Amino acid sequence: MKLMSFLRSSPSSSKRSNYSRHFDDMPEAETSSEHVGGAVLPIFLNNLQRNNDHEDLVEVTLELDDNSLVLCSVKPSPDHNNTKISAEKEENSLSGLLSRFPWMRSPQRDDQMTTNLSTREEMKSRLELVRNKSSAQRALGGLRFISKTTKASETKKDLWGKVESRFNALAKDGLLAREDFGECIGMADTKEFAVGVFDALVRRRRQNMAKISKTELHEFWLQISDQSFHARLQIFFDMADSNGDGRITKEEVQELISLSASANSLTRLKESAAEYASLIIEELDPEGLGYIELWQLETLLLQRDNYMSYSRPLSTTSVNRSPNLGTSKANIIKKASSALKCLVLENWHRGFILLLWLLAMIGLFTWKFMEYRQMAAFQVMGYCLATAKGAAETLKFNMALILLPVCRNILTRLRSTRARILIPFDDNINFHKIIAHAIAVGIILHAANHLACDFPHLVNSSPEKFALIASDFDKLKPSYRSLLTGVEGITGISMVILMTIAFILATRRFRRSILKLPPPLNRLTGFNAFWYSHHLLALVYILLLLHGTFLFFVHKWYQKTTWMYISVPLILYIAERSLRTWRSEDYAVKILKVSVLPGDVLSLIMSKPAGFKYKSGQYIFLQCPTISSFEWHPFSITSAPGDDYLSVYIRIVGDWTKELKRVFTEDQSPACVVGRAKFEEHENVDQRGLPRLLVDGPYGAPAQDYQNYDILLLVGLGIGATPFISILKDLLNNTRAHENVDSNTETSASDDSWTSFVSSSTASSVNKKSQRTRIAHFYWVTREPGSLEWFKGVMNEVAEMDHKGQVEMHNYLTSVYEEGDARSALITLVQALNHAKHGVDILSGTRVRTHFARPKWIEVFKRIAMKHPYSTVGVFFCGMPALAKELKKLSQELTSKTSTRFEFHKEYF
Repeated sequence: MKLMSFLRSSPSSSKRSNYSRHFDDMPEAETSSEHVGGAVLPIFLNNLQRNNDHEDLVEVTLELDDNSLVLCSVKPSPDHNNTKISAEKEENSLSGLLSRFPWMRSPQRDDQMTTNLSTREEMKSRLELVRNKSSAQRALGGLRFISKTTKASETKKDLWGKVESRFNALAKDGLLAREDFGECIGMADTKEFAVGVFDALVRRRRQNMAKISKTELHEFWLQISDQSFHARLQIFFDMADSNGDGRITKEEVQELISLSASANSLTRLKESAAEYASLIIEELDPEGLGYIELWQLETLLLQRDNYMSYSRPLSTTSVNRSPNLGTSKANIIKKASSALKCLVLENWHRGFILLLWLLAMIGLFTWKFMEYRQMAAFQVMGYCLATAKGAAETLKFNMALILLPVCRNILTRLRSTRARILIPFDDNINFHKIIAHAIAVGIILHAANHLACDFPHLVNSSPEKFALIASDFDKLKPSYRSLLTGVEGITGISMVILMTIAFILATRRFRRSILKLPPPLNRLTGFNAFWYSHHLLALVYILLLLHGTFLFFVHKWYQKTTWMYISVPLILYIAERSLRTWRSEDYAVKILKVSVLPGDVLSLIMSKPAGFKYKSGQYIFLQCPTISSFEWHPFSITSAPGDDYLSVYIRIVGDWTKELKRVFTEDQSPACVVGRAKFEEHENVDQRGLPRLLVDGPYGAPAQDYQNYDILLLVGLGIGATPFISILKDLLNNTRAHENVDSNTETSASDDSWTSFVSSSTASSVNKKSQRTRIAHFYWVTREPGSLEWFKGVMNEVAEMDHKGQVEMHNYLTSVYEEGDARSALITLVQALNHAKHGVDILSGTRVRTHFARPKWIEVFKRIAMKHPYSTVGVFFCGMPALAKELKKLSQELTSKTSTRFEFHKEYF
């Protein structure tokens, strides 16, 4: 039997795909005159016809047999012979349409199908005969009841052994209680969901029991660990089918959504469970029978990827075949040499600076060591004195050098010069820490040799030997106590004590409050302790000058070199701090808006001081005199350089940030609101009663040079996304300005004024030169669902500004079980369905689709390498150091193995 139908389609919308579908993959035809195929079909058809000025009527011939639909031909309609359309392209267009939505068809064709297809029950019985095996295979990984984190080498026997051992520990009188089932099978953190699995398995046995034996547990274990898709699907269906009648109602779907939301700590999703249950029923039950059956749930599972691909561009992850990065024995030497070459190219400037520094220290130590070896004092104190003085020379050098990496204004200026080719300014803090370690080593060598070696030699020297150096001590042999209580001893010991305090409180465990101390010692941990203890070093430099003036064996002023080493760096640093103090007073800002955002985040929007210029990616220091007149804290600027305001996001994690939130919110100031982040929502407010804020900056950061790269890969963890907000805005603003310049240039070209033409052309060329970056891939990873809420406004704003698809955004929520786990399967389905219908993600509330678990970074890098060959990718990361190492390693590995060059940079905050 053959049916004839007409379908309007545009050749430009065709996509190459092979059509192979059967009626058993489709639900029954809808009999009403309304749209068919669920709520998504009208949207898809509207998008298909949008912007098609020339539509062609084609004749489609379909052949129906007992259980399948076959596309016979597609050709121009006889009434439109003058329209030449490729039959192959039209076939592909139709097949792409049908394969994307298998129940999509016109009302006219539905009427014809209804005459040849029987009831809903007949369609259900035929589903088993003609199932799309490839789709079923893809869906197989989508209903795992056993965590994917289990080791690949573990067999079923090994896994059961662990379950059995937990049974032995939890069972009482040989029976395992229902509430302990989750912990026993490895779902200890989602016991409520595990109880749902338990109840479903019990209903299968048509029993009502709250405890099971080991034999029954083993039977349950075999069922949930079954690799068959049908077995997993049946368990999942039985979980929803609470009354065991073989049908799932809206209330049962709602209950299962609530269960999944609870397992993943998604409170807002649980509150909207009824809405999303209606969405599923509406899509799978167009007849309005009030329930769905197993085959319909299976259809939704098999079509999940189609819903995903239908989602808007910003919400999808491109699925591409990864480039072949495998290694063979023949190429192992080549790969190793490429990796070594990449390592050298990536780190040569760091190595160059470190080599110069090491050579300088070795030279200074050797010079001073040899100088004292020739002195008479060497006959009395020996190598201990020469070693102590050699270490002292390196200490003077490093005490001067350590100030330069923290002269932020100087470094910010130098970043814009050619000095950045040789000097790795991004590593200034790392270099500061390396020098600090060298100082610690120098202190140990210098102080230990004095206190434990050459001082005892001096005190216990014979009169003959002491006579060689008696003139340096006014002819009186000193005692050990007099050496310690003299100016040299007091200043030296004081410096050691002060620097020890500063060094210890600057370590990560103290600075990050990782070390937990009882009160009142807990005040020694945290940023405040680090900040104030570092200012003790001002006394150290004063003591160092005194210590270097009163020397035992050097009496001429030009031989006392301590002041020569530290004078210039110290003057530069004092000038730096003075400039910051003066500028902060001049850069007092007005508060335009304060927002308390979900996830313990405070958003500040401030007036932009006159003459304040910055680049995207830079940061500022903020001081609130109401809290402290000494504390300055750094925050990334999130507004774009072209904005007429400054904005920052502050996570409430420390004492100072908690106090800042309190002073802005305790009196319910007119600037304070509770909401979500927005780029441009601010207004003038009454400044009376608001705390005063001082701004210092801007200061340079690695991300400010993002325009030097063709492609950007921006990775932010939690609040670490903030440095990249400004970059995304700036990129889109520059693109818009670039388009405007091009438009003005075209207008000027038709003008008779040569001056107008030249000026417009020049502006266009300058704009093109500065706009090297084409595309940005932004990955934001967070474990707190509340963070999605405060970032919602930012993501929507970027999506609205991005008219050319320059920004590809990806959200990853790590608190939700990864895609494929049964605990997140229904959430994934609801997410895909809602995104296809409304274009909105159910978790973030934006057009950006949220992925579950952590990104597979190797796949991310491979995909970018394949998508952008022969390009330079700037990888900018802000987050945990452990992940920074992984991303840096991947950048080096992919650079050596592909034609794409990755350059890794880590942000400070």
